[in-house]
Amino acid sequence: MNPHIPSAPSGDAAPRSRGGRLFVIAAPSGAGKTSLVKELLAREPNLRVCVSHTTRPRRPNEVDGRDYHFVEVPTFRQMIDADGFLEHALVFDNHYGTSRAALAEAFGRGHDVILEIDWQGAEQVRERTRDPARGTAGCIGIFVLPPSRAELEARLRNRKTDSDEVIARRLRDAVSDMSHAGEFDYVIINDHFETAVRDLQRILDDDARDLQSDRAALATLMTQLLA
Repeated sequence: MNPHIPSAPSGDAAPRSRGGRLFVIAAPSGAGKTSLVKELLAREPNLRVCVSHTTRPRRPNEVDGRDYHFVEVPTFRQMIDADGFLEHALVFDNHYGTSRAALAEAFGRGHDVILEIDWQGAEQVRERTRDPARGTAGCIGIFVLPPSRAELEARLRNRKTDSDEVIARRLRDAVSDMSHAGEFDYVIINDHFETAVRDLQRILDDDARDLQSDRAALATLMTQLLA
C-alpha cells in the first residue's frame, strides 16, 4: 500500500454503501463543478467531499469549514512542510490543498470521497495513489466541460464577483485547463444540469463507459473549446 496516502478499506471494488473509493473532479472556472458536486452530495448519502484548505479570501456567501478551510499563507506553508497535504497547488495566486487527515477520517468512516481540485492537483493525486504493481491510479478522475466557450463566459459574468480583467484571465486559463481533460477517466458536459448530475451518478455506479474521456464524440467539442 502506498505509504503517502490514507488507508482505505481493502478488497476489490465495492458497492457504494461500503465506501472507500476516491473520486477527483476538476473543471475550468465557471463550468459549474461546485454546483454539480453539491447536488451529487445531496443525492448520495455515502459520499463525502473533502473540504480543501485555501489562502484565498472568503467570499460573502462562503462559510469556513463548509466551502473551504480558509487559512493564512504561513499556516498553509507549515502544513506543506509537515507533509499535511495529499496534493496542493497555486491557482490564481492562491494556494489550495487537500488535507491527508480529512481524507483519512472520511475513509475511516467507510465513505466514498470526492475531491474538488484543479488538473494540477488531480495529477498529483494520480501519482501519489498509483499502485506500482498494476501501474494504475487509486482514484477515479472526472473532468467537467462547458457546452461552449460562449456559455462559459456567460456563467463567469453571471457570478458578478469578478472584474472584466479577472474574467478575461479566467477564460485564457480555461483553455489550458480544458486541454488536460483527456488525462481524466471520464468527461461530462455540463449543458443541462440535471443530465450532468445523472451522469455523475452513473460514474459512481460504474455504469458510464459512454462517458469515458477517449470517446470519439468529444472531438468536435474539444476542437471548439481549445481553438
